[in-house]
Amino acid sequence: MNTFDAIVIGTGQAGSPLARELAGEGMKVAIIERNRFGGTCVNTGCIPTKAMIASARAMHQARRGVEFGFSRSLDVQADFPALMSRKNVIVAKGTQGVEKSLRKNCTVIQGQARFAGPRAVDVRGQEFFADKIFINVGGRARIPDFPGVDSVPFLTNSSILDLDVLPEHLIVVGGSYVGLEFAQMFRRFGSRVTVVEKSERIVSKEDVDVSEAIQKILEAEDIDVRTESECISLEGTAGHIRVGMTCDKPEKSVDGSHVLLAVGRDPNTDDLGLDRAGVAMDKSGFVQVNDRLESNVPGVWALGDCNGRGAFTHTSYNDYEIVSENILRGGDRKVTDRIPAYALYTDPPLGRAGQTEAEVRESGKKACVGKMDMESVARAKISGEPAGFMKILVDAETNLILGASILGYHGDEVIHSLLDVMYAKAPYSVVERAVHIHPTVSEYTPVALADLQPLE
Repeated sequence: MNTFDAIVIGTGQAGSPLARELAGEGMKVAIIERNRFGGTCVNTGCIPTKAMIASARAMHQARRGVEFGFSRSLDVQADFPALMSRKNVIVAKGTQGVEKSLRKNCTVIQGQARFAGPRAVDVRGQEFFADKIFINVGGRARIPDFPGVDSVPFLTNSSILDLDVLPEHLIVVGGSYVGLEFAQMFRRFGSRVTVVEKSERIVSKEDVDVSEAIQKILEAEDIDVRTESECISLEGTAGHIRVGMTCDKPEKSVDGSHVLLAVGRDPNTDDLGLDRAGVAMDKSGFVQVNDRLESNVPGVWALGDCNGRGAFTHTSYNDYEIVSENILRGGDRKVTDRIPAYALYTDPPLGRAGQTEAEVRESGKKACVGKMDMESVARAKISGEPAGFMKILVDAETNLILGASILGYHGDEVIHSLLDVMYAKAPYSVVERAVHIHPTVSEYTPVALADLQPLE
């Protein structure tokens, strides 16, 4: 009764569809979940945060009534319990949907999974066996060893979703993707917001011009951005928290009611008993996998955030596609076939694909760049969204698109018109000569590509 063809640990965006497909192919599949069905995306990631961002944007647009030709009689105020309730309803539907579909197709086992050997998994003292085991346990917020972190109440990307009172002043420690999305949404809800970032600029993995433009967008909404905060420390009690930002000048600090730690993610692999199965991890705790997502132990795969090969829902789902194709249909799909692509859901959003300008320069390739300010894009102007720009990098010898950054109105959607061409390995002229619909943001990608300049 405890022997299966496959065991899937975790019900995230790779584990759930893989379990269903394996079961659909006639395999006897067990899937193990210790917490909420659906993983990070459904419960504490994409779905709840984008639901809250939607509420924040609606409020922000309503406050701009005069710009669009209508007046408002009342100031728009957040009904925080109501908007959190809206988010909770959306999340519950997703979680329940995942659980229902898995129970229909697989044997669902609830509890903490720990390896008892390379083919055995223990859950609450009961062992389950399979020749194929798939790890999809996701990750969690990293808790840094800041002075005072053990004595000060703090929020993470998960616990902030359980708030029932709007913070008076939210201090966000970490000026990258997660932190900035929360910073802008809570500012629009009505909180004072300060972003504290250790590096000399926010979203430091992006190009300098992208970082600077995003900071201007946030500061235009009265978000206080403090960079170069080398020695971060915490002190205080609930409702009265001080964040120190320097080593030699303790007076350089900011006081707030709440603090959100958004300084990175760690994989949920430390309590899996991977050593008992001989599964290798790197120094950060990620399961080491090859391009086919196989671990060093035959018959054990790692998918999603816990393998260090991607940290997004779309990369996790692609992990599932790679593994299922290779196992069920004799394919040879590899994670290295994937072009890096993601979005930062500030408003306006940043859509990214391929290499940054800095990476292209570092590679030594001869390249050209096309750039277009969003204030020149008709759709952005008439929509009252002129902030940002698009930048497209092209290989000067092959004419292939190397990468793009679309910061602006619908940038998270526009990026796909370039990403698809990159996957097709088609020259940039395919986009340049395409006739796009007017008025859209996408119609200006050919315009940007028509004025390529050497990257000097």
